[in-house]
Amino acid sequence: MGLSRVSSTTIKFVLLGVADRPRLEMLLFGIILICYTMTLLGNTAIIVVSRVDPHLHTPMYFFLSNLSFLDLCFTTSLGPQMLVNFWRKSKTISYGACVAQLYISLALGSTECILLSAMACDRYAAVCHPLRYTAIMSHSLCFKMAAVSWISGFSTSLVETVMTLRLPRCGQNRVDHFFCEVPALIKLACVDTSVNEAVLFASSAVFLLVPLGLIIISYGFIVSAVLGIRSAEGRQKAFNTCASHLIVVSLFYGTAIFSYLQPPSNYSRDQGKMVSLFYTFVTTMLNPLIYTLRNKEVHKALRRVMKRN
Repeated sequence: MGLSRVSSTTIKFVLLGVADRPRLEMLLFGIILICYTMTLLGNTAIIVVSRVDPHLHTPMYFFLSNLSFLDLCFTTSLGPQMLVNFWRKSKTISYGACVAQLYISLALGSTECILLSAMACDRYAAVCHPLRYTAIMSHSLCFKMAAVSWISGFSTSLVETVMTLRLPRCGQNRVDHFFCEVPALIKLACVDTSVNEAVLFASSAVFLLVPLGLIIISYGFIVSAVLGIRSAEGRQKAFNTCASHLIVVSLFYGTAIFSYLQPPSNYSRDQGKMVSLFYTFVTTMLNPLIYTLRNKEVHKALRRVMKRN
């Protein structure tokens, strides 16, 4: 047992990425560096403005700040290591760093699934019950919904991470991916992984399909309420409050479902990698842009903060 502990802490994984295609590697380095920089700037701006401007101390911006903080942590848990590896001949990662990547990225991805459904419930309350909105979405309820999102995400990630790391690899340490992700690590196992694949599929179904179903139901009620609004201006305003969230949901759930709701044995070598890069860097970069470009309240808040400074 002592020997196995030593070997597990001294082992290094090799992240293959696209090391066999140096030109593509340099192209991806530039794209990811731009996406990561814009993610840092955009999400930090949303968090700061939401905290500083009293007009944005509402449930919607409380959840949006949570989403921005989550996206910052998500990309930072993977981005720096990946950018460094693009320039290194030896694309290794220590066992501890690989475990951290695996646990944190899976935890934050699971948290985002629940958080997006909480944001849909907030939009439902705002559109369908505008007069009772502040009473329904109280500070305590918002805090509890956010807490459930974070706790459930980190709890399920702990189970998945432990199950994945317990699989014997028989000396295999070459991960065919840009970072340590469950499907890629399962493929290293030298034993039957059907139980791990079943657990991964089941937990993915729970964290993806159940919140997505809740979002669809919420928007069903929202559409019904919007169609009942007589004025075109009122319908347009209600639509604008929900359009940004719908775009973010479509981007996130579309790529996540493609990546996780299929057995790792069917995991396409290049498609899986590129889709992972998309939901890790492109969607997290687009989230603040989608929310700020379509949101007049954020525009006004940014102008107020800039004038104050």
